[in-house]
Amino acid sequence: MLKDANPDAVRKALERLVKAGKIDRVATGIYVRPVIDDIIGKVMPDIEEIAIAIAKRDRARILPTGSFAMYKLGLTTQVPLNVVYYTDTSARKIQIGKQTINFKKSSSKNLAFVGGLSKLAIQAMRTIGKDQITDNELRQIKNILKKENPKYLQHDLQIAPVWIRELLKGTIND
Repeated sequence: MLKDANPDAVRKALERLVKAGKIDRVATGIYVRPVIDDIIGKVMPDIEEIAIAIAKRDRARILPTGSFAMYKLGLTTQVPLNVVYYTDTSARKIQIGKQTINFKKSSSKNLAFVGGLSKLAIQAMRTIGKDQITDNELRQIKNILKKENPKYLQHDLQIAPVWIRELLKGTIND
């Protein structure tokens, strides 16, 4: 249906819906219909859902990094205001309310991870640092990785930095 629509007509219809308060524009080409809660008012989708929608629109691969990877794994309870994703498309910043999504251009190798948990664990470990990771954090990460598909984990460890491979040795049956 939209394939046959005039782009100007679609743009105008979306503009009218935004003005009427029916939808919100969060980024170029990304619109959401916010849920209205009786107590807190307008509830927007979380930052990760928006980043995934942008990546889908751009046909891009993305990988959460830093404190967001740590937050997703439960290694920290702090929700980062600035979320950084590696991407294979152009670098850019998108402001969503008080939060910022920062897409950083990265090499194909950084985006070649296939496991949902293992890629987060590797990014979290990179953020913590080789000499700063505690035994408790390493134990938590190893427990999380028990839930990962062994084939994915094996693949991801092959392309992980050597120091991470060494620390996670024995996590999978070699």
